[in-house]
Amino acid sequence: MADAGVCSRRQAKRMVANGKVTVNGKVADVGGLHIDPKNDDIKVNGELIEYDGGKVYLMLNKLPGYLTTTSDPYDRDIVMDLISTKRKRVYPVGRLDMDTEGLLIFTNDGALSYRLTHPKHHVNKVYLAWVKGKPDEKKLNNLRKGIKLKDGITLPAQVERLEDKKSDDNTSLIKLTIYEGRKRQIKRMFSAIGHKVLRLRRIQMGPISLGKLPPGEFRHLTKQEVKLLKKSTGDKNEE
Repeated sequence: MADAGVCSRRQAKRMVANGKVTVNGKVADVGGLHIDPKNDDIKVNGELIEYDGGKVYLMLNKLPGYLTTTSDPYDRDIVMDLISTKRKRVYPVGRLDMDTEGLLIFTNDGALSYRLTHPKHHVNKVYLAWVKGKPDEKKLNNLRKGIKLKDGITLPAQVERLEDKKSDDNTSLIKLTIYEGRKRQIKRMFSAIGHKVLRLRRIQMGPISLGKLPPGEFRHLTKQEVKLLKKSTGDKNEE
């Protein structure tokens, strides 16, 4: 039950003791009962548990105004409010600032989450940044080469100026690909070249693209997407 994300192990023991769990139609009133989760019919409070090894992989198109956290003592909006996974607990991979929108991956696969966020794996993250003003090529080249921040020089980024018909004459749309994930990194990079980020959206992480997923919506990753995501981190089991 804990592996399937229904509850904690302590809560599972309590549910079993209270007769709320059935296996193949019979009440499981003792802990440590040997079962086959792939073949046995296991229900909690009459609801069937679906078990697939316990691993869950989701992607969310995060809305601005939501904190990337699993809880908040001040009862502010959090990204967990936008996903519904009652049976299995998942956690955001990395974070997006409160006012940043776009692609956010969730999983309970700790090993994959670590590989996706650790700088040594160089997993690419692609953003669209609407910035104030018109940065010239010299400034953009500074981003491409790596720019000095308080916590060190950034890795070289891929930078492309895009056209945006909706932007006014004093706004630029820049596509930026980075290979690390420092706190408020992109905002600090543009600030270092004298341009404020007005809006920021992540559209890709590794091989996973946001695509046409509507704002505020989420979906499960396909098996092929999970395989590609693991492979992008250097997971030799996916080669």
